[in-house]
Amino acid sequence: MTTPSLLPGTAYRGIFPVMPTTFTASGELDLPSQLRCADFMIDSGVDGLCILANFSEQFLIADAERELITRTVLGHVAGRVPVIVTTTHTSTRVCAERSRQAQDMGAAMLMVMPPYHGASFRFSEQQIFEFYAGLSDAVDIPIMVQDAPASGTVLSAAFLARMAREIEHLSYFKIETAGAASKLRELIRLGGDAVVGPWDGEEGITLLADLDAGATGAMTGGGFADGIRPIIEAHRVGDHDLAFTLYQRWLPLINYENRQAGFLAAKALMKEGGVIACEAPRHPWPALHPEVRRGLIDTARRLDPLVLRWGR
Repeated sequence: MTTPSLLPGTAYRGIFPVMPTTFTASGELDLPSQLRCADFMIDSGVDGLCILANFSEQFLIADAERELITRTVLGHVAGRVPVIVTTTHTSTRVCAERSRQAQDMGAAMLMVMPPYHGASFRFSEQQIFEFYAGLSDAVDIPIMVQDAPASGTVLSAAFLARMAREIEHLSYFKIETAGAASKLRELIRLGGDAVVGPWDGEEGITLLADLDAGATGAMTGGGFADGIRPIIEAHRVGDHDLAFTLYQRWLPLINYENRQAGFLAAKALMKEGGVIACEAPRHPWPALHPEVRRGLIDTARRLDPLVLRWGR
């Protein structure tokens, strides 16, 4: 498959939500639902997609399943939108192999957390630099650093900017740590043109502040891009009053996903709207509490997102 290409001087921007991984009630992959999920998300107005992220339950998926999901989704999307593939692994070699494979299947970009393992295995800045440099040497497509609390690794703005300047394909940064807006500003100041894509994350809970700080992309949950994209677009054209008003409107649902339901929010919304057949996570992850689910759906119904109508 041909990898989507960018014209010189252009960059990926806008909303690239994370696609959930769909399972049957017994925990098997549900590929028909996976493909319906892709179609729905494209219909909701995304600028691109991301697969196999933490919000995709990547930590509950076997290596052979990763390959199957990547090949199946990229083949089905067929270039309609660019797809970012998460290839995080502690090993430089394994991450590079995963990343080459994703590139060969048609990934537009790779998203990779810094190497870590468990609650206490961490690596020095030099080892992290060598990790990303080795990954860059193995591929020809952009790499996004996922700077997220889950890794337990502190990545300073100065260190991220240095990697952007010195590592060829490392040019996108999803900032999900506390004080994201301040970190984005400092990263942009220090990295200059080498920082091609300063992005917001965390389901958009800090979206408006991050856009004000210079974020050009957002990686959100997959359930309601039709509500979030207009915020980004209004801000991009300078209509900050409209962006604020739209953000106020959608913030209760964003908050419900970020603070209450987590990655099960998108699945619950998609099941409610007939997009997917089953919203269950894989064991041992617990199912969404019925009262949390009820609150999520009630909040969504007040906003009438496409997800609740797409499959009905």
